[in-house]
Amino acid sequence: MKIVFMGTPDFAVPCLEALINDGCEIAAVFTQPDKPKGRGYAMTPPPVKVCAQKHGIEVYQPEKMKDGTAYEILSKIKPDMIIVVAYGKILPKDIIELPPFGCINVHASLLPEYRGAAPIQWAVLDGKKKTGVTAMYMDVGLDTGDMLLKAETDIGENETAGELHDRLSAMGAELIVKTVHEAEKGTLVREKQDDSKSCYASMLTKEMSVIDFGKTAQKVHDLVRGLNSWPSASAVLNGKRIKIHRTLITNGSGEPGQVLSLEPFVVACGEGAVEITELQPEGKKRMSAQAFVNGLHNVSAKELKFS
Repeated sequence: MKIVFMGTPDFAVPCLEALINDGCEIAAVFTQPDKPKGRGYAMTPPPVKVCAQKHGIEVYQPEKMKDGTAYEILSKIKPDMIIVVAYGKILPKDIIELPPFGCINVHASLLPEYRGAAPIQWAVLDGKKKTGVTAMYMDVGLDTGDMLLKAETDIGENETAGELHDRLSAMGAELIVKTVHEAEKGTLVREKQDDSKSCYASMLTKEMSVIDFGKTAQKVHDLVRGLNSWPSASAVLNGKRIKIHRTLITNGSGEPGQVLSLEPFVVACGEGAVEITELQPEGKKRMSAQAFVNGLHNVSAKELKFS
């Protein structure tokens, strides 16, 4: 089975590695163009490109997928299957229909839930207890193709989106290898998605990061988990903005945003309270709440309030 792999970020790397380790013939890798990063804006290759080059695989980085250039390259390669994992570009119909075994996508949700760009984060933001990965045939819609195989997992009550990302990435790697094997044997079963059960996982924005302590402790906790590691939840404490990276739900009551205690660092919510365990004052590095509290001199909890 000759495969062309399309992917870009860290999430896709374990899938590519798993296919290579399984002995699949990866004829080429398509990934997004290098982008400037860091303070020096040095051109930086995507993680998938780094992985492909490490294994000596030809890499293509087309700016567009609909101008015929990518199709021409793929027509010469003649892949049996195209596998797409977090590529970040929409494939036109002619490319989707090119390989005889189809274009197969690994999506980080239990479809039809959370179609779109940020399924991992939204599952956490919405307080879901379960999620997973889905292998599906691609069509011209956004994550609307027929489902093939799924793998499910529980979401930990304190698990962040970043931690869940890494777990689902590993699960996706196992799932895509299994999917390729089933495709070769001709045993894949297509299941149409129920559009009535779908929801869209839109891209995250920095505007989402502001914590409303008037909401329940669960909602505040889910916001902190869902926005870790980007863009990070934040709130203003006595006039200074602080990013809040980790919390726990705890007992407590008071005016929303009021700091109830310093050791542990507990803040009242509209219902219940949260203990902040990791934060980042503006202009400083991430630190434990204990380290932050140690830096407060002669300040009592009642003098501190988030807004």
